[in-house]
Amino acid sequence: MSNATQLIHSIPVDPLTGSISVPIYQTSTFVQEAPGVNKGYDYARSNNPTRATLETVIAQLEKGSVGIAFGSGLAAIDAVVKLLKAGDEILAVDDIYGGAFRLFTHIYEKFGIKVNYVDTTDAGNVFDAITPHTRLIWLETPTNPTLKVSDIEAIAKIAKANSCLLCVDNTFASPALQQPLTLGADLVIHSATKYLGGHSDLIAGLVVAKEQELGEKIKFIQNASGAILAPFDSWLVIRGIETLHLRVQQHCRNAQAVAEWLQTHPAIDQVFYPGLPTHLNHAIAKKQSKGFGGIVSFTLKNDTEAAATALVTSTHYFKLAESLGGVKSLLCHPAQMTHKSIPAEKRRAAGVADSLVRLSVGLEEVADLIADLDQAFEKVKQSEKINASTISV
Repeated sequence: MSNATQLIHSIPVDPLTGSISVPIYQTSTFVQEAPGVNKGYDYARSNNPTRATLETVIAQLEKGSVGIAFGSGLAAIDAVVKLLKAGDEILAVDDIYGGAFRLFTHIYEKFGIKVNYVDTTDAGNVFDAITPHTRLIWLETPTNPTLKVSDIEAIAKIAKANSCLLCVDNTFASPALQQPLTLGADLVIHSATKYLGGHSDLIAGLVVAKEQELGEKIKFIQNASGAILAPFDSWLVIRGIETLHLRVQQHCRNAQAVAEWLQTHPAIDQVFYPGLPTHLNHAIAKKQSKGFGGIVSFTLKNDTEAAATALVTSTHYFKLAESLGGVKSLLCHPAQMTHKSIPAEKRRAAGVADSLVRLSVGLEEVADLIADLDQAFEKVKQSEKINASTISV
């Protein structure tokens, strides 16, 4: 079965009515025939038919055993960290999403869970950084926002040799491009807010466990902590998955074209995109993914916040906003937005420069997107000329 067919037909027809759209069970509780005797559902925090369908679908798409849906991507991350105890250590990718860094550093470190950050683009760095207390290796691949790519299969072998769990944030790639569990990972997480939902109209998080036992532990945490995904939002993610394959294909095509154009622009210092042969781990990305995704980042030769701010406030089609993965193109300045919670010196050391701009390339005609960026660069150039002239006078 092809990937596209699997994506579409992983969503079942309703067995009760034949509805081709999954019903939204907007209920808090379920009538029981006798105490403890029910139709598989008793209280909607513990389970809900709409959410259960989504959880089954994402488990199938990621080739896992158990899927668990949460109220946000950070709630999904939080549930995974709750597998650990005081004294355990996390080995995390250095170029990490700012929200994950904030959760690890400001919440869990005070409970005695230490986090060590390392450049995971070289699996040898992971091997060298593991300690006897390491229990969880945390990857984003590609990373947010510098698009670093890590060798999932190689790091999975290191994790297993050291009795560590490997969790991969697969948000940027989505199961349409990459399935980390088939490469040896134990857990996959998603901010379903992004490509899985695909329309910038929901907040959701997902975890998929490779093994049933591990999945049941996460499921227990979901019920005990209560950070569940609502029925309507579950339905929105299911609806998004129906078009995931086609959307991701176009995201990839547009992003590749934008990245190649950016490489030729005189104002650009570096372009980060796994689909470029110049990317550090282009060969690994090609090996473990079916495509290179819809995110492109770049730095400016004028490596200042002011230059980046001028650029991101000069576009028309690229809207300045947090988040990514929707049909409309977005851009952001991570140093002031998504990664502001990371100390400047740590952020820069991980490659997130002051002038770095992240593009979420949407589904518009790519020629229009390139023209939009071109006029923004020109507007900034003219503004800089005027400012320089004013200063000299």
